[in-house]
Amino acid sequence: MSKTGPTDRKLPRVVVQVGAAVRRLRAAQGLTLADVSRMADISPGMLSRLEHGDVAPSLDTLAALAEALGTSCAALLRDPDQSLSDAQLVRKGEGLEVVRRGTRRGHTYHLLASERGPRRAFEPFLVTLNSKSEIFPEFEHPGTEFIHILEGSLRYRHGTGTYLLKPGDSLTFRGDVPHGPDRLLKLPIRMLSIIVYSGSDSGAESGR
Repeated sequence: MSKTGPTDRKLPRVVVQVGAAVRRLRAAQGLTLADVSRMADISPGMLSRLEHGDVAPSLDTLAALAEALGTSCAALLRDPDQSLSDAQLVRKGEGLEVVRRGTRRGHTYHLLASERGPRRAFEPFLVTLNSKSEIFPEFEHPGTEFIHILEGSLRYRHGTGTYLLKPGDSLTFRGDVPHGPDRLLKLPIRMLSIIVYSGSDSGAESGR
């Protein structure tokens, strides 16, 4: 007759849920077991067991993992069947206004989504240019940038080239080449600016 040891007891379903949530968030952010274990100050072996639902985390461990993954303890404990979407909804006019080098020229930048965690894959901005200043800042940042003109028109500079952009036009370019508005032709100008980072430069500031 076999005996049941302490490690053979069935753990509560919430332990499996927490492990699955940690594994899903870690993978979504491109983090390794070593990355998260270092940030949360737990061993990779313990983290692996936790992700597979083999061990229940202490409250301190749960809090440390939530901080490392840029989420909350409540989110890690939430039943995935009760929340099938982690989509972020930003209503019109509710994007977080951020300060960039163009701000002092009368331009505004509204961040339309904010990724959780220490690494970012992309940053989407709604940019409004409403000052006909003759002096524009030059931007340089990691990753690839995509801009799409919603309203107004301008000439946009990238490296040694300039491009006439009107509503409906899009421009995609390397962010590490100096770029920025060259001439504002029709105000106001509103455009989407989406910066996509690679794995090696994710989380870097755009310098806007």
